[in-house]
Amino acid sequence: MKNTTLLAASLAVGATGAYAGGMDRSGQSISPLFEDGTYVELSFGSVSPDVSGAFNHPLAGELPSGDVTPSYTQLSGAYKRDLSDQLSMALIIDQPYGADIDYGADASYPIAGSNASVTTAAITALLRYKFNENFSVYGGVRNLSSEGEVYLNIPVPDSQGVTFPYAMETSTENDWGYLVGAAYEIPDIALRASLTFNSSIDIKFDAHEESAGLVNELNPTGTLDESMKVTMPKSVNFDFQTGIAADTLLMFSARWAEWTSTTITPVGYKAIVGDNLVDHDNDTISYSLGVGRRFNDKWSGSLSVGYEKSYLGSTDTAGNLSPRDGYKSITAGLKYNVTEQTAIAGGVSYVWVGDATTSIGGEFEDNTAVGFGLKLSHTF
Repeated sequence: MKNTTLLAASLAVGATGAYAGGMDRSGQSISPLFEDGTYVELSFGSVSPDVSGAFNHPLAGELPSGDVTPSYTQLSGAYKRDLSDQLSMALIIDQPYGADIDYGADASYPIAGSNASVTTAAITALLRYKFNENFSVYGGVRNLSSEGEVYLNIPVPDSQGVTFPYAMETSTENDWGYLVGAAYEIPDIALRASLTFNSSIDIKFDAHEESAGLVNELNPTGTLDESMKVTMPKSVNFDFQTGIAADTLLMFSARWAEWTSTTITPVGYKAIVGDNLVDHDNDTISYSLGVGRRFNDKWSGSLSVGYEKSYLGSTDTAGNLSPRDGYKSITAGLKYNVTEQTAIAGGVSYVWVGDATTSIGGEFEDNTAVGFGLKLSHTF
């Protein structure tokens, strides 16, 4: 019972993760480490956001942005095995961070044609040591592969809609971090509480910039190549579950991430605009609360709600590459045990994306996202 409904509840995390603070997507779950015996899983998720806004021009009136968030997919996998009665290991592959924004080129919005993407993939290797059936500690290392690119039409101040282009792309880098944690369990009532610390990861990109704003006598091509440092945030995950009745499980999780430590500041962009390309005014905390239920030996299901508060004040603005602020979500999951060892699970999330005013004055309101996921698991 202790893992059946929890598995189903975690499937559609990609939809809520897409709108968690900063660039969080996977939530960096380590739940496969607590599976029994030798275990393997493969997951696929798809997220379809619908995020749009409008800019109120003093002469032209309301200028719509169109939908600025492309659909995307999430892939993950895990392998876990016991090395002894006390020691176990796990390998987890996920896509912990990401961003996609695309202001359509045919729109009348002031920065129409601008787009950006951040792509990451991580491999996490973990060891867990059980002191007894109640207490355990675990730790490991994480390798993060990351890259990004951006194309912007930057408005010229006081120019009545005139823009000039700016483009930047980075190298693909592989960098290392670590994680440590501890867990307390009471197997008879399916209780488990775990606390995990994920370290920050420092990345040193090679960045290539091109812009008319960089053209001068010393740089007639308007290009610039330089090193750019970016820190992905440290974070803390708390996960809790307990049986509350026969075949019924209560689940709660919280994640804090230090996004204020993450800035993206290309040298050329800073020289042109005088500001960071991406920064974050607040660290974030995301919550999830749910109930799981085993209906019979074949079927189990779950229902959960997620929440991240709005962090922007009445006079604060969101970045043009992240026109959102907090979220609320609901997720439903079902799991079917094909055999005693093999299971298929699926989940659907619906997300209400928090309203935001962007730095150029765009108003983004009443936006949503839908995500679904499938997971195949097998215990040997």
